Amino acid sequence: MVRSAFLRAFAPAAAVGFLAFSGVEAAPPRGNAPESFADLAEQLTPAVVNISSSQHARGSTGEYPSLQRKFSPQAVSLGSGFIIDASGIVVTNNHVIDNADDITVTLQDGREYHATVRGRDQETDLAVLELDAAGQRFPYVSFGGQDKARVGDWVIAIGNPFGLGGSVTVGIISARNRDINSGQYDDFIQTDAAINRGNSGGPLFDMNGAVIGVNTAIYSRTGDSVGVGFSVPSDLASTVVSQLLEFGETRRGWLGVSIDDMTPEAATSLGLSRPNGAVVTVVRPNSPAADAGVLANDVVLEFNRHPVNSGRDLSRAVADTPVGSTVPMVVLRGGKRKTLMVKVDRRETRMLAASQADSFLPANAAKGSGLTLQEPTEQIRRAYGLPQSVDGVVVTAVDPDSPAALVLQPGDVILEIGWERTTRPEMAIGKLDKLRNINSGPVQIYVQRGDLLFYESLRP
Repeated sequence: MVRSAFLRAFAPAAAVGFLAFSGVEAAPPRGNAPESFADLAEQLTPAVVNISSSQHARGSTGEYPSLQRKFSPQAVSLGSGFIIDASGIVVTNNHVIDNADDITVTLQDGREYHATVRGRDQETDLAVLELDAAGQRFPYVSFGGQDKARVGDWVIAIGNPFGLGGSVTVGIISARNRDINSGQYDDFIQTDAAINRGNSGGPLFDMNGAVIGVNTAIYSRTGDSVGVGFSVPSDLASTVVSQLLEFGETRRGWLGVSIDDMTPEAATSLGLSRPNGAVVTVVRPNSPAADAGVLANDVVLEFNRHPVNSGRDLSRAVADTPVGSTVPMVVLRGGKRKTLMVKVDRRETRMLAASQADSFLPANAAKGSGLTLQEPTEQIRRAYGLPQSVDGVVVTAVDPDSPAALVLQPGDVILEIGWERTTRPEMAIGKLDKLRNINSGPVQIYVQRGDLLFYESLRP
């Protein structure tokens, strides 16, 4: 499984993706390393688990296929995870257990348990499992420490590379707040601790034994570990995990705007000392932003008392705001700062409501691959603030459980699919259906979002 959006962040020849690569160990730490990591490794390893998931191979023959369906287990994924509660709550990556029919968790001492999925989130690639072990108690570790973690600090990764459970690698924090173009909530910790196939979902520890990240992705030109790994930071992971445990799903805030980063030229014209803030390009009708009086070309400087230096900052701040709460948002309009009060709605509800709003599709609409697409009629253009010159198919609904929800949102305009112009919804859905049926993998699409044009990778 490869996040092709991540490919664009590096050289074209690079091969980047989830931890599905073979590789080699990084060089051992040098310099002011502790004399030994043995005590810490011994303390933490019992809470790190190996995860194997399998999917039943389904086949049928004859006149009554439903009566003749045959099942045979087929292993599809190996990964890592870690226990965060003595009752047997396990955190891992979503792609480790994606589409699994059976999940087996193996502890360091060899005990095996069946596990059930408590919740999963595609957008951060996190999942929460529960061991089927009522009444038993397990060793566990806790989230924490990310706010104090600094570039250059020592970290330890423990996991199941190549099926070799309980493997410990050591490195440092190479960078923080990395955006690798894998989604709108990117905020990765970069580490040079060796991370290889099977480390997916395993913990990244600080020297106090706190989980500061969940190992998720690597960058490599060859598929080998080259000391550039990425972990979901603990503050984001713990928020998602808490929601999955409480609700079985995420509950992210939603503002209802399309945004772009501030350019140096625009910052100069507005009298800003540096290009910070998020520029509102489109305000969705009947959205929290519209109700609060947000206008196109407003520059968002703060949201819920958090500074906004980029569009990514705003997306994260809105997503982390409790649904239903009313919070202040500071915008720059006409050279003056203005504070607006916004009541945050729920993103998943809005997207699901749009996807299920009407089972009867208009003549100019088509539905498939988790998307509802329509032609840019005058009504659609007004609804999403699109220009008269728009030439493509408009996304009017997205199934939040589909891969499309990772890259598209209502109001986006798909201009090309697989380098071919797209002007008719039924042809666009037909092409996506065909690609899915032949298992082609991700397809390149060209998208217009407000004034922003970009390429993205969509899994049909």
